[in-house]
Amino acid sequence: QDEKEKRRLEALERKKENQRLLEEEDARLKGKAKTEAPVGKVTRAQIEDTLRKEHQTPPKEKEKIVTHLDTPLEENMNRADTDAIEARTIEDAIAVLSTENELDRHPERRMKAAFATFEELHMPRLKKENPNMRLSQLKQQLKKEWMKSPDNPLNQRFSTYNAAK
Repeated sequence: QDEKEKRRLEALERKKENQRLLEEEDARLKGKAKTEAPVGKVTRAQIEDTLRKEHQTPPKEKEKIVTHLDTPLEENMNRADTDAIEARTIEDAIAVLSTENELDRHPERRMKAAFATFEELHMPRLKKENPNMRLSQLKQQLKKEWMKSPDNPLNQRFSTYNAAK
């Protein structure tokens, strides 16, 4: 019991000392020298009195806070007008970004479709020129023309599979 009472009194003294030091520091910061430290509870009248005193004293000129509004605007380099080529689609962007002249590495993959379009275009002409020929003969002649045609992917410029990039 005695030890508990002793600890309680020590805690109370420390609390009072801390309160006194805090008030002294506040007084020093505000430029006021308080002679009396209020003991116990603070009444509403005392709070209103201190608030009135604080409002009566003219506030010191505060330092101007620098914000982003005070600094001048810088030009957005992402939107800078350059002599760049503009691409609106993915294909255009790839074409713009590719630096080398791409060679077709697998022309044989496009043979069937290319021959079908070639046949659609040239078969009517061959039928008019040779009305007596059978379809198989026309297709043989068309195949001969196809082998020499620039539309044939194999006649176009291409690189080998393991060629250096």
